[in-house]
Amino acid sequence: MFLERRHLHSLKTIASCGNLARAAEQLHITQSALSHQLKSLEHHFDVSLFMRHTRPIRLTPAGYKLVQLADQVLPRMADVEEELSRLASGEAGRLFIAIECHACYDWLMPVLERFKKAWPLVDIDIRLGLSFDSITALREGELDLVISSDPVEASDLEFRPLFNYEGRLVMAEDHPLAQKTWIAPEDLRTEQLITYPVSRDRLDLFKHFLSPAGIEPKSIRQSELTAVILLLVASGRGLSALPDWVLHYSQQPTTSLTSRPLGEQGLHGTLYAAIRSAEGDSPYLNSFVDLAGQFGPGSFKKTD
Repeated sequence: MFLERRHLHSLKTIASCGNLARAAEQLHITQSALSHQLKSLEHHFDVSLFMRHTRPIRLTPAGYKLVQLADQVLPRMADVEEELSRLASGEAGRLFIAIECHACYDWLMPVLERFKKAWPLVDIDIRLGLSFDSITALREGELDLVISSDPVEASDLEFRPLFNYEGRLVMAEDHPLAQKTWIAPEDLRTEQLITYPVSRDRLDLFKHFLSPAGIEPKSIRQSELTAVILLLVASGRGLSALPDWVLHYSQQPTTSLTSRPLGEQGLHGTLYAAIRSAEGDSPYLNSFVDLAGQFGPGSFKKTD
């Protein structure tokens, strides 16, 4: 392409100044160099761009078209260059997040509010990582960060711990199991459990507590919303195993609820932020991970 950015800048400057000498001075080039640039353009397009014998110099229709183009293109190019500079410095970017747990939404909202204030130029999008392979999407660049409690060994990925948590059995205060100091797998054989609508292999309660003991609950009821689960539990419709921070971040009042450890030693896990190793030095990714870790169980007192 013959037409360059410098041509548009020169034409816009000449039209503004109305004089080649003043335009050359503003452009920090000689008048001879500016005249040569104009003649080269006119020769290439076989048109005249200015009426040179008028004072001030006036645009021809062809010149007017190019100055119109300059008015449209130059500001946009300047904006894009500034955006690229911010991307290069880590000030701006994209943060597409997938969450592999329903309960994480209540926890994530205050994290995102704080993050947006600190990084207003980062574009954020959230996907629920339960209906697709979020780790593959992370590898392929469709996502930038995955919230997960199931790290995998991979040289191209980093699983950075956010915080440790404890899975606890939540029940109404007047439930018989509230009299126990901790819950055994056998205690749940006659109970209805309320869970999120995900497969058992993604629920710590089954994967690390009931299935190893060969225990099957009386029945299972599912709900997508933490608030609904807590309402059902509070009304005596069943029990639910939830991370210890859910009662804190949920908007549902929990005064009629209590919780107990699952097993004598408790059922513990870690929440991770998975990112691509190649982007491990991204300022805003590191900031998000640090901020997310601050909103873990250590930031509040446990509810029991």
